[in-house]
Amino acid sequence: MQQDHGLYLLRIDSFIQQSLSRRRKLPPVPRPVPLSKLTDNFLDGTSSVYLEELQRAWEADPNSVDESWDNFFRNFVGQAATSPGISGQTIQESMRLLLLVRAYQVNGHMKAKLDPLGLEEREIPDDLDPALYGFTEADLDREFFLGVWRMAGFLSENRPVQTLRSILTRLEQAYCGSIGYEYMHIADREKCNWLRDKIETPTSMQYNSQRREVILDRLIWSTQFENFLATKWTTAKRFGLEGGETLIPGMKEMFDRSADLGVESIVIGMPHRGRLNVLGNVVRKPLRQIFSEFSGGTKPVDEVGLYTGTGDVKYHLGTSYDRPTRGGKRIHLSLVANPSHLEAVDPVVVGKTRAKQYFSNDTDRTKNMGILIHGDGSFAGQGVVYETLHLSALPSYTTGGTIHIVVNNQVAFTTDPRAGRSSQYCTDVAKALNAPILHVNADDMEAVVHVCELAAEWRQTFHSDVVVDLVCYRRFGHNEIDEPSFTQPKMYQVIRNHPSALEIYKKKLLESGQVTEEDIRRIQEKVLAILNEEFLASKDYIPRRRDWLSSHWTGFKSPEQLSRVRNTGVKPEILKNVGKAITTFPENFKPHRAVKKVYEQRQQMIETGEGIDWAVGEALAFATLLVEGNHVRLSGQDVERGTFSHRHSVVHDQETGEKYCPLDHVVINQNEEMFTVSNSSLSEFAVLGFELGYSMESPNSLVIWEAQFGDFANGSQVIFDQFLSSGESKWLRQTGLVLLLPHGYDGQGPEHSSARLERFLQMSDDNPYVIPEMEPTLRKQIQECNWQVVNVTTPANYFHVLRRQIHRDFRKPLVLMAPKNLLRHKECKSNLSEFDDVQGHPGFDKQGTRFKRLIKDQNEHSDLEEGIRRLVLCSGKVYYELDEERKKVEAKDIAICRVEQLCPFPYDLIQRELKRYPNAEIVWCQEEPMNMGAFNYIAPRLSTAMKALDRGTMDDIKYVGRGPSAASATGFYQVHVKEQTELVQKACSLNQ
Repeated sequence: MQQDHGLYLLRIDSFIQQSLSRRRKLPPVPRPVPLSKLTDNFLDGTSSVYLEELQRAWEADPNSVDESWDNFFRNFVGQAATSPGISGQTIQESMRLLLLVRAYQVNGHMKAKLDPLGLEEREIPDDLDPALYGFTEADLDREFFLGVWRMAGFLSENRPVQTLRSILTRLEQAYCGSIGYEYMHIADREKCNWLRDKIETPTSMQYNSQRREVILDRLIWSTQFENFLATKWTTAKRFGLEGGETLIPGMKEMFDRSADLGVESIVIGMPHRGRLNVLGNVVRKPLRQIFSEFSGGTKPVDEVGLYTGTGDVKYHLGTSYDRPTRGGKRIHLSLVANPSHLEAVDPVVVGKTRAKQYFSNDTDRTKNMGILIHGDGSFAGQGVVYETLHLSALPSYTTGGTIHIVVNNQVAFTTDPRAGRSSQYCTDVAKALNAPILHVNADDMEAVVHVCELAAEWRQTFHSDVVVDLVCYRRFGHNEIDEPSFTQPKMYQVIRNHPSALEIYKKKLLESGQVTEEDIRRIQEKVLAILNEEFLASKDYIPRRRDWLSSHWTGFKSPEQLSRVRNTGVKPEILKNVGKAITTFPENFKPHRAVKKVYEQRQQMIETGEGIDWAVGEALAFATLLVEGNHVRLSGQDVERGTFSHRHSVVHDQETGEKYCPLDHVVINQNEEMFTVSNSSLSEFAVLGFELGYSMESPNSLVIWEAQFGDFANGSQVIFDQFLSSGESKWLRQTGLVLLLPHGYDGQGPEHSSARLERFLQMSDDNPYVIPEMEPTLRKQIQECNWQVVNVTTPANYFHVLRRQIHRDFRKPLVLMAPKNLLRHKECKSNLSEFDDVQGHPGFDKQGTRFKRLIKDQNEHSDLEEGIRRLVLCSGKVYYELDEERKKVEAKDIAICRVEQLCPFPYDLIQRELKRYPNAEIVWCQEEPMNMGAFNYIAPRLSTAMKALDRGTMDDIKYVGRGPSAASATGFYQVHVKEQTELVQKACSLNQ
């Protein structure tokens, strides 16, 4: 180590000599420093005249200059008087020296040796050159005074007088070694000082022999694991970690340090590179199981039921495990399953972490932490990274800081960094958050450990994000059967001859004398023996589904286990009580007069039990679930008031600005987060991903995301496609997440009309040609489908469909086409009796005590109506327009039924209506164009129901709606009105 240190000093010496000799011919004139480089006000002037004037002013009256100058002169003059050794030093020299120190703090990372391959050509900034500040070789052994002024690190040490040589040596050691620190963009003195103390203090990263042996053991595991897979499955894709093996020991040390600082649970999200290594070595997924999956594996089986879904490739799977730490604690680790869509898992991890904090009452957010591992290309390139970073300090989304680790291969698949980003580093996006960024050369094992521990300490101290940029390389191609030399020939020439991180670390430890060849051989043999043993065991390995399921979900049923349909009505007295709570303000609270009127009308609805509108129906669903002990969370853009100014769940005092949320006061001493309604940032992808992660943590929560308009929901299409529609099938993970997507044709143009209902229906996996078991006591139709898509038309039905999400033994996503003009429609009202659980109560026939998948015609029709000549089936708000038109033309021979649940299709209820109207022609009516909406989903299923009753085929279904269109709606209001009028008239006219 001493020898290393000597070489290090020699290098610094020669650097100083070179930089000084370059400028020896010129007189040492300090150059002006651009103001853009200066952010501290005491550095704003560098001319000697200015300094002298300031000093004279200060001597006359210390209060006449800025506080920072007062500090400066007080320190300098006080020290100069007592230290004859620096009598020749001018104030100007002291200032220039401080600028040099600051230059290292700001730009030292530009000179750090970060690239393990030594290929990166970076220009060293001029401001790291001592000659720029007027220092010559003759000054190297002169002693200089360094002031204190509220700085930390070595500037604050009790050694104000140092030679220029020792100052430069310290700066080079601290800022230009294997770690590059970026933190001077953080506008917080306390945080910068904390980091300076960690960076600049001389106790460098010294680990004792015992600690080094642990690090070595972990690095051997990481390296041998990849080597073992490479020898056993030479042609398999595994996205190995070769070139970045130090990630594994780094993560383990980070977890150990986190556990020492109070972390009990960590949620990890990561891409496919290195995932198997993290699964096996960090999260401790049984190696035999990983090897079994390589050999083709078998589908999981379980004692009860055989639902195994479609499965997924091995480098997408997740798992969870409790692992012991070096400090003798236990920490729960869960790695979230994710698709190949890079970074899409980021918000999911953050949401799951936040839910863990709620359910474990971790209000300080110190016991549960999220860790995200990124690639260099995707961290800079994927917008969801920025969207997720921006959730980090929002009150309803913060998790108290996420640790980001970028596995920086210095190449993205085949793309060089200069083609993949505009910024110097791939991590520059995190500067927007004021997160410290710790760049580290991944070949320096102990430097990696140091920054990983520092990141854990930062997170637990400041509860904010931090980034570790692990600068490594990829020894093979993007996957093991890819040829990287096609596109990076020079890089791969160097890589072929470059020693592994393990070889470099072994050499270092052997030279230090702390570890012997025998020690290394012993560890390697132990690791290889265990790998071989697990490989043999993998041949007989039979996976069990419980390997994937988490404890909160014990007792929940998989799709092949019958879950009975339950009632969702609520006792009338409970409805009255919660109704009162959600319509009352505290005394002296002064809401806006229009909001006050809304709440008075709501009170009246509850008291009379009549005319309950959409917002009250929703609030009753939330309130009754809260009373039953469930957590309710609603988030999205502008959800507190509601896009259409209908919800008003958070009310603002017009005089004090104080907020009041009635749903926070439904239960005595209610936990303030038990009901959460929160306006989100203006993001779809990250916020929906966050809510999805949140909903996956515990089944005892109703988690809802509302789009501002359904049209904007496709900003989060990756979450719909990769997670929500297929997550249960791929990863056996259930979620009861609800999507509220405002949908309906009101003449507001092509971006404010359609939630793209057709896309959700097209992704549903129910078979259109097979009628499943529909007997109520045996029905598993919803359980066997990937999600539910509904378009409800009454407040009561909305109430029941929300409550149904919780009142069942399984969880399934609910995609709900939310209304817009029905929110205040005079006909779209329900009576309180439709919400209760009383059998035979008034309104019982209309609603029953549970969600209605289909609402029959409201004209008192008997079980057999032979005189009805047309049965119009529709869904959503077009029903009210059809009903109005039917009354207007007095078409008594037309029946209109509403299909409230589109998916899975209610075959039994459709057949009930077909039998009721044996002579009626069948019409499907929709507002959407023919190539959109529900028509293409409904037609084959309706045809299957008709065939079973000999009522005809697909050709016998008449379509009424808009014609095919590229845009979802017209932009001209008059055209909209004409189209809407025509389709409604056509549906209600038997001659057409």
